[in-house]
Amino acid sequence: MPPVAKKVPLERTHHGDTVVDEYAWLLKKDDPDTIAYLEAENAYTQEMTGHLQDLQENIFKEIKGRTLETDLSVPTRKGAWWYYSRTEEGKQYGIQCRVAADGDSPPHLEPGTPLPGEQVILDGNELAGDSPFFSMGTSAVSPDGTKLAYSTDFSGDERFTLRFKDLETGELLPDEIPGVFYGGAWSADGSTFFYTTVDEAWRPYRIHRHTLGSADNVVVYQEDDERFWVGIGLTRSQRYLVLTSGSKITSEVRILDADTPQGEFAVVRTRETGVEYALEHAGDRFLILHNDGAVNFELASAPIDDPGSWTPLIEHRDDTRLLDVDAFKDYVSVHFRRDGLTGVRILPGDGGEPYEISFPEPLYDVAPAGNAEFETSRLRLSYTSMVTPPSVYDYDLRSRELILLKQRAVLGGYDPADYEQFREWATAPDGTRIPISIVVRKDTSRPAPTLLYGYGSYESSIDPYFSVARLSLLDRGFVFAIATCAGAVRWAAGGTRTAS
Repeated sequence: MPPVAKKVPLERTHHGDTVVDEYAWLLKKDDPDTIAYLEAENAYTQEMTGHLQDLQENIFKEIKGRTLETDLSVPTRKGAWWYYSRTEEGKQYGIQCRVAADGDSPPHLEPGTPLPGEQVILDGNELAGDSPFFSMGTSAVSPDGTKLAYSTDFSGDERFTLRFKDLETGELLPDEIPGVFYGGAWSADGSTFFYTTVDEAWRPYRIHRHTLGSADNVVVYQEDDERFWVGIGLTRSQRYLVLTSGSKITSEVRILDADTPQGEFAVVRTRETGVEYALEHAGDRFLILHNDGAVNFELASAPIDDPGSWTPLIEHRDDTRLLDVDAFKDYVSVHFRRDGLTGVRILPGDGGEPYEISFPEPLYDVAPAGNAEFETSRLRLSYTSMVTPPSVYDYDLRSRELILLKQRAVLGGYDPADYEQFREWATAPDGTRIPISIVVRKDTSRPAPTLLYGYGSYESSIDPYFSVARLSLLDRGFVFAIATCAGAVRWAAGGTRTAS
């Protein structure tokens, strides 16, 4: 065993009780005692697992052999362009590209083969150069498609430098802003960019406005309540800038017409402890997803000139948790969770009957993803299950057909028919029924060794998903199970939020 800590423990008082932290001294990362202790832990781990080195090497080779290194994303349409990213074998970072758009059907891409007319927007490999560390923070194209805002970090401290590129000429603009956090949003005309900065505690607390070609870097909002953080975005319709201030249980939204970036943001509804809400623009109205008197959330509509006046559109249900809403010119999609599984509900804009999209497997996880265009007849979906690799579908609103665009390749002859997935239910001490998603090779003798995983605190649920690395476990006769923990289940069932 490694040596036991001999340092003086730290005592803290919490709600009148004394809490002793025997390892608080480890916070001093450069302390010789801390380094010595960690080295002893590593040596102990090596001693206890040294006999597994051959197995570790074999499993690593299996995982690498199943992974496709040269890959690309499915193009996403925004305005007159299809946007996508691709990777090249032997290169560490992605390459952001676009080609001219023609209709709703994305162009077919082949790994390693650029499309005719391809424009490289940003090559992470060129930006990184020989730097030992490189990370992208923001990459946002202006609404008219002529400019790119992007930020880079070469030290790993998540303090990015924001720059701007003219996509018509390929030239960098002289504007350069250091110390920027993730995210950002353009004004409608592309003349102004809004960005976020953090305080000493790394909390995003300020929204700034920068006018291209000037020294204008005005703080348009500062969040002084240390429980809250801020962010900003542009609605899919490109009509409104949305500034959100949120804590763990409370949110407050401000909006500004994106055509008037020099204007003042207006509060949608003043924050109220325990009330969370989000805003989406849907043509002649706003959509508000909120939990005011609705523990599983409710979808409401609000007039453009009175966004704080909410009228129920999808009322609260005890058995369904509303997760998100996406508005488009001719329809609205609602992402939800029911019985531990996610789903998508469609609200036609022509007044037609709402309906839910059906999927063929008993276990799966689905969510709208990559839907940048407001005027479209297709809904982009990400989909996976315990046996189905991550997949990208377009759902055609006219034909109500699911169109498979891409499924992550698994090399080495993977056949989903060799495996089976199913669900069992466990009953918690308080009576809550907990769904357990299970996957196993069909030829595995049972009972078998089982790895059970679960996490559900803070309403963060682990949904059924596919894993290349997991195949090495299943092929050695293991069963893998995911328990949707009590915190997520009770919350989705309309109960009190609990920790798992």
